[in-house]
Amino acid sequence: MCKDCLGIDPQRRKILGASIALAGLALFGNALLPDTVQAQPARAAETPDEALKLLTEGNDRYVSNNARERDFSVNRVNTAAGQAPFASVLGCSDSRVAPELAFDQRPGDLFVVRVAGNFVTDEGLGSLEFGSAVLGAKLILVLGHSRCGAVTATIEALQKGNQLPGHIAGLASAMKPGIEATVDKGGADLVAAATIANVRYNVSQLEKTSPILADLIAKQQLRVVGGVYDLATGKVTLV
Repeated sequence: MCKDCLGIDPQRRKILGASIALAGLALFGNALLPDTVQAQPARAAETPDEALKLLTEGNDRYVSNNARERDFSVNRVNTAAGQAPFASVLGCSDSRVAPELAFDQRPGDLFVVRVAGNFVTDEGLGSLEFGSAVLGAKLILVLGHSRCGAVTATIEALQKGNQLPGHIAGLASAMKPGIEATVDKGGADLVAAATIANVRYNVSQLEKTSPILADLIAKQQLRVVGGVYDLATGKVTLV
């Protein structure tokens, strides 16, 4: 994504990233009073491969309706001192897709950013930079889903003209770069193809747009992948 698309040039983004990191470290280093300090929760995975394995195994449990039992009261106490998510998810706002449930993870394990259409925004990118550079997430998953309304609306806007009301039109405009080429090609299941194209496009943007994320990827401390959640089965397929 070009600097005009995000509105922040690379040099300013480097400065912003450093500021985020310093602010985050200060926040998490000084947020607790001496009489309430507890041990930081342990991160469930310390490499990108381990993180992806945990997500895959968790989704398998979810699909087979064999999710782990959770003691949420204990988990709240354990995470009150801080958070150590092992993965971030850039997902759609669709109410039927809940990442913590879909991957059978506890609160505190996933750092989730959601917007209808699961595409990269300035604010979302800053959040994901924070999740990786400050909180230490080892993986970013761009998660689309079947029969996505935002994808369908963007396809219709490209085919018929963007006449969507209010700020909904802005969603279609923002998603256009990732979907337009697929719409031009056509095909039997255009929504499914456009959903995959949109996921892959935003994976690419995350890999190359942010110097902060690119540096972590180059050091093999972070990986960005894409997946599509099937609403009927709950299965996430990597794309």
